[in-house]
Amino acid sequence: MNLNELTISQAQQGLQKKEFSCVELTQACLDQIKKVDSKVKAYITVTEDLALKQAEELDKKGDFSRPLSGIPAGIKDIFCTKGIKTTAGSKILENYIPPFSATVIQKISNPIILGKLNMDEFACGSSTETSYFGQTKNPWDLERVPGGSSGGSAAAVVADECIYSLGTDTGGSIRQPASLCGIVGLKPSYGRVSRYGVIAMASSLDQVGPLTKTVEDAAIILSQIAGLDQLDSTTVSQEVPNYAANLSQEIKGLKVGIPQEYFSQGLDPEVEKVVKVAVKKLEDLGAKIVEISLPYSKYALAVYYIIMPSELSANLERYDGVKYGISVKAEKLLDNYLQTRRDGFGPEIRRRIMLGTYSLSSGYYDAYYLQAQKVRTLVKQDFEKVFEKVDCIITPTSPTVAFKLGEKTQDPLTMYLSDIYTVSVNIAGLPGISIPCGFAKPKDGEVEMPVSLQIIGKQFAESIILQVAYNYEQATEWCQRKPVIE
Repeated sequence: MNLNELTISQAQQGLQKKEFSCVELTQACLDQIKKVDSKVKAYITVTEDLALKQAEELDKKGDFSRPLSGIPAGIKDIFCTKGIKTTAGSKILENYIPPFSATVIQKISNPIILGKLNMDEFACGSSTETSYFGQTKNPWDLERVPGGSSGGSAAAVVADECIYSLGTDTGGSIRQPASLCGIVGLKPSYGRVSRYGVIAMASSLDQVGPLTKTVEDAAIILSQIAGLDQLDSTTVSQEVPNYAANLSQEIKGLKVGIPQEYFSQGLDPEVEKVVKVAVKKLEDLGAKIVEISLPYSKYALAVYYIIMPSELSANLERYDGVKYGISVKAEKLLDNYLQTRRDGFGPEIRRRIMLGTYSLSSGYYDAYYLQAQKVRTLVKQDFEKVFEKVDCIITPTSPTVAFKLGEKTQDPLTMYLSDIYTVSVNIAGLPGISIPCGFAKPKDGEVEMPVSLQIIGKQFAESIILQVAYNYEQATEWCQRKPVIE
């Protein structure tokens, strides 16, 4: 096995036993980036010199006792990183270099930052095709999308261009690309991880999480990045457990809910078949399968596409050509604002700003935004009632396998439906994890593509969903399969 193919736990053991140096581990990842990233295009910025310098300093110290110390990572380009260009995938921030790093970056002890990963512009998208810096390709089939908005984060992990990556999830942007690329993607509960220093999309929905090769790696990262942050008032003062400690505990007797609404029209039959086999495997492992109903989940996507653009519209007001990003000079101040935003934002961003501004405008606020918030409460109450009967919920992560590049760019509504199984988790503020559960052949191709199941838990019950995911992972071989990039 090449060093860049190691998991976090394997890499840490190797560093502690001095089987290889941090420089060797980092160089292996950088060599893989040079080898395949011209095809995958997962990175916007590669920080080779910085990564090797960080690795050399750690080798001199020789202390790799902390869980993520010396482990090379790729960072979604929405996290502020001191001294490293941070673009959010947008032209308007193409030359922005933050003076500070996001809290999650600071919480990782001695990180090795390989670079910044490609993403949909300001995290708006489900395919990483709206990025100003070009499209990322799915390593399993370079003609297909890796998902989005954390598409670069998912592609880099499955292509072994880093040991792990960090992403953000507003409506499924960690779990959906993890599903389409066949890796593990964890979205923690809202408030579990600090968002300070993360460029905001929709503040009541955004959450930070890891994309990894194994469930154990996701648990290791969450233990490091979770917890109260005085700089983020939405984080909670709640003890952070060692999530990796109890992963192997049996799931015998655990009640797993299967919502009927998630196995209906719109779900690809091949995907449904694979997910149902995975559910049977959990039953064989001792879980008790319970049929449940989440009646308001059918409104979740509509609610999301009112709340999210509204909050996005408000958050993107700051990009006016005065303080942040590019500035298109004009004779009048108003023209300076308008031309900067016209030239700096892509079509999808402008579309969502218009939708959000309309929903918040006088005369429409009560009819749209306020109504959406009321339905949001009903969606959350649905989950609360169900969790009185079950310990976790199983659904597909994505209704289809990865689709072809350009297939949905001309039909935004079809693209929005890619997140139909994930948005309700963000609306309710719950934790969710996507793990590989098999492969299915798409209708328009010959290459089998990854299929994943989503495990949803009660708020702050990450331990349970990680435990279920780990038990399933250990009983199958899906996480061990790797694409051949040609």
